[in-house]
Amino acid sequence: MNKGEFNSKFSFLDARDPRGKTLGIVGAGGIGRAFAHKASHALGIKVIYHNRNQLSKDVESQAAKGGMQYVKTLDELLRRSDVVSLHCPLTPATKGLIGRQQLEAMNKDAILINTARGPVVKEEELAEALEQGAIAGAGLDVFEAEPKIHPRLFALKDSKVELLPHVGTLTLETQTEMEAVCLRNLMQGL
Repeated sequence: MNKGEFNSKFSFLDARDPRGKTLGIVGAGGIGRAFAHKASHALGIKVIYHNRNQLSKDVESQAAKGGMQYVKTLDELLRRSDVVSLHCPLTPATKGLIGRQQLEAMNKDAILINTARGPVVKEEELAEALEQGAIAGAGLDVFEAEPKIHPRLFALKDSKVELLPHVGTLTLETQTEMEAVCLRNLMQGL
C-alpha cells in the first residue's frame, strides 16, 4: 500500500503460515524466553534455542513449558530453523556471530531477525547472502553502524529486507515499565 495503491508485486505465495514452522532463538535470556513463549503459544510454532550455556534445571523446566527445546550448537539451530531470531547481548564472543558461514548453514527459505545488537550480524555478508538467495529474507531493527544502514541492505528493503529504526522497545507500555525500573533502582540506591 505504497502511495495509496495496492502493491502488485505482493503475492499470497510470499506469505507463510507459521504453524508447524521452527523458530530458532539465539540467546535465551528474559527477552528470548518471552518471545519464544509468545510465538509458541500464540502462533503454534515450534521453538528451539541455543544459548552460550544451557539454562539451569529450574529455568529449563519453565522454558520447556513455554515450548522451548535446547539445541547444543548454533549450527544445529541454524540448520533446523525456518526463522532465526537473535536475542543475545553484544560481547566480544557475539560480535560478528552471524556471517557468511552461518548464513550458508540456514535453509534457503529461512528468515533472519535481528533485534539484539547490530554488530552481532556481519551486514556485508548478510547482503551478499540475500542477493545470492542463500536465505529468503531478513528483518532488522538494529544495525552494525547504527544509525547508518548498509546501502546494499537498504537497496533490498522492498524485496527481501524489512528495516526498522531501532524501535523494538518504543511502546508506551515498555517505556513506562523502563521508567518504573529506573525509579525502583534509584530508590534502592538511596
